[in-house]
Amino acid sequence: MQKTIFKFDDRLVKFAVDIISFCKTLPKDLIGKYYYGQILRSSGSTALNYGEALGTNTTKDFIHKMTLVIKELRETKVALKILHHANIGSPIMVDQLSKEVEELISISVRMVLNKKNWNVNRN
Repeated sequence: MQKTIFKFDDRLVKFAVDIISFCKTLPKDLIGKYYYGQILRSSGSTALNYGEALGTNTTKDFIHKMTLVIKELRETKVALKILHHANIGSPIMVDQLSKEVEELISISVRMVLNKKNWNVNRN
């Protein structure tokens, strides 16, 4: 049984590592190499941008960085969907990663909305 991770940054890091493991299973042809690079960049940048979001000084900067996290998660989601429909990669891994990316998107969107509401209620 897999241990549940509650810290969001740890979850993003684990997701990026899981994507690395998945990418290693992709075919070595042109298509596999393309999606290997694409999905690797988009998934990895989510944890990096979240780290930057945590270091921001303003609500506006935090929201900006979190929207980048959401954008990259959605890009990863679409790449996984393409791989699923093209029957490329392990269907089980694609399914697990797709579920996780959905949850990460939901959490990220909620964080942005909470921050916006907190900022509005503070003024």
